[in-house]
Amino acid sequence: MPDPKVSKSTVGLPKNTNLECKDLYEYLQTRTPDVLEKLYNYATICLAVYRELPEIARQFVIRILFVEQPVPQAVVSSWGSQVHGKEHIAAVSILKDLGVWRAAAIPGGLPAWELCPTYKKNLKIALLGGGRPWSMSNSLESDSKARDVSFLDNYAMSRWRCVLHYMVGACNTKAPDGEAISPDAVRILLHANLMKREDDGSCVITKQGFQFLLLDTQAQVWHFMLQYLDTCHQRGLDLAECLSMLFQLSFSTLGRDYSSEGLSPGMLTFLQHLREFGLVYQRKRKAGRFYPTRLALNITNKDAVPIVATEEEAQASPGKRHIVIETNYRVYAYTDSNLLVALLGLFTELLYRFPNLTVGVLTRDSVRSALRGGIIAEQIISYLEQHAHPTMLNVVHPASSGFRHRSHLPPTIVDQIKLWENERNRFIYTEGVVYNQFLSQADFITLRDYAQSISVLVWQNERSRTMVVTKLGHDDVKRFWKRYSKGTT
Repeated sequence: MPDPKVSKSTVGLPKNTNLECKDLYEYLQTRTPDVLEKLYNYATICLAVYRELPEIARQFVIRILFVEQPVPQAVVSSWGSQVHGKEHIAAVSILKDLGVWRAAAIPGGLPAWELCPTYKKNLKIALLGGGRPWSMSNSLESDSKARDVSFLDNYAMSRWRCVLHYMVGACNTKAPDGEAISPDAVRILLHANLMKREDDGSCVITKQGFQFLLLDTQAQVWHFMLQYLDTCHQRGLDLAECLSMLFQLSFSTLGRDYSSEGLSPGMLTFLQHLREFGLVYQRKRKAGRFYPTRLALNITNKDAVPIVATEEEAQASPGKRHIVIETNYRVYAYTDSNLLVALLGLFTELLYRFPNLTVGVLTRDSVRSALRGGIIAEQIISYLEQHAHPTMLNVVHPASSGFRHRSHLPPTIVDQIKLWENERNRFIYTEGVVYNQFLSQADFITLRDYAQSISVLVWQNERSRTMVVTKLGHDDVKRFWKRYSKGTT
């Protein structure tokens, strides 16, 4: 009996194109044990990891840091109340995933925990002092052209806005203030899939790029630097050295200058890249000193103070509240920032532009255009919430059907944005395998009924003798058909 034709091409299942933003724990979790061991040779990385651990995990580490033998797991479990059992399990899992501690055995066969020797040694150095001095801690004479915090904040945001303007400004290599984006920054944007190069050589923003623009500055910089670290090997740089220096900068003092004399050639190259991205300020490439900016200090600090740079930037910080929305879908943005206007233009139709006011309207086409770009409705709503003008904060609307909590936005706006998104979600995509071209109706019905009986049938058309089964159920259906065709069923 001839087999029916089986098409192994799958029914359209869209790939996950959401931006994956990792924190320090998630990033290190993807590293191999050998890489983690190498990273923990640097005291600054050990201290940064300790700082980002959950509070319970930090307590576990500090309590066994000076214990010279494994500690029974039962003893560690007794340090916390059973009420917080979930937090205890999560802390144990995180410490194990990061290679901070490992399972051990003590006499009698009892399971125990002990800190990784490399991590333990270098965390002690970070907390108590000792070891080799940081390469950028060489003494310097006073700077005759010292830079204050205000200057450094303006410089950092000027450089970073240049990257963001490049993404929203049709790949203009210069921001409105005349700052030009560096080729290295462009390469990172392409590597991170935040932008892609078209056949004509031009660069266009991707779905992940749209989502990247809606992140806060700290999250943007951290994600950008993680993508840079992924390219260290291609650049001939050492990942551990780069990550160590990045954390050294995060522990530095804002407004103080540091020496670049003791840096290796690879770290001098890394320093120049950080300079291009706005994480450090250096007057000239060969200058023997540099100033870390707040972008570097805030890179992994959860309690970071956002940058308030120029008057333009102050409108967007720290609450970034400059948007008024009316129930007629009109949007008023009280800002003269080209970047903020460009961001607003991602999901609104801009109507008028005045020196300190931009007027737009939320339309079905403008919102659907953003949705096609990868932005989801909750991101748009969240962005409008975070940037709502103080006058809107005085009115709290009841929770709308489209949002889970009480909002400062009119319920009409929230619901309509969700409805426009739902218009695009009318189909459910399922991965499957097509069976067709059966020689007889009986064969088709037999195979269809079997697929239905084991709950793997996705779709069938008796008239055309065509059926679709799930990818997971394909092997079972194929085995059944072979038995059936041999007459053994």
